[in-house]
Amino acid sequence: MKKSFMVSLLIAMSCGKLFAQDSMKNMQDYMTPGEVHKMIAKYDGTWNSAVLVWMKPGAQPMSSKSVAVNSMILGGRYQQSKITGDYGGMPFEGFSLLSYDNAKKVFTSTWLDNFGTGTTTLEGTWDGASKTITFKGKMYDPTSGKDTEVKETLQFVDDNTLRSQMFVETGSGEFKTMEITSNRAK
Repeated sequence: MKKSFMVSLLIAMSCGKLFAQDSMKNMQDYMTPGEVHKMIAKYDGTWNSAVLVWMKPGAQPMSSKSVAVNSMILGGRYQQSKITGDYGGMPFEGFSLLSYDNAKKVFTSTWLDNFGTGTTTLEGTWDGASKTITFKGKMYDPTSGKDTEVKETLQFVDDNTLRSQMFVETGSGEFKTMEITSNRAK
């Protein structure tokens, strides 16, 4: 009986040690920026953007310009973007975080701006053929007083061009509300 207890204790201790090693490796993998983070970092810098906004289907878009300053933060784990511009004669400021979750294998986009008091967070997947992240989620629509389904695409056109498009679900299909074409400042 004493011998089987000792064997069981040794097995339990070995399993505990293996579990701890696996846990540490998983934690290390989760917290270490990888190739996706390096790809995102290539888009650090200052970007000049042309913005088109559609208020309703079939309407002519309103246009404006903005400047985005992108920089990796927290040891290369997240890309912070600070956006300033003018929209319809009103000063505009926005802030976003772009991240890639090593464990879930998804991108996350978080957005805040001075045209509201809420936060929008979307999750997305990568399409290597088009070099595009497609984000989906919900955001608050102050005109209806409800959350609405949204989709955002972020295309890495080339090393000096980004294109973002935003769509809302109208109940009868998607409606493109915004398109931003950004070029790296020289």
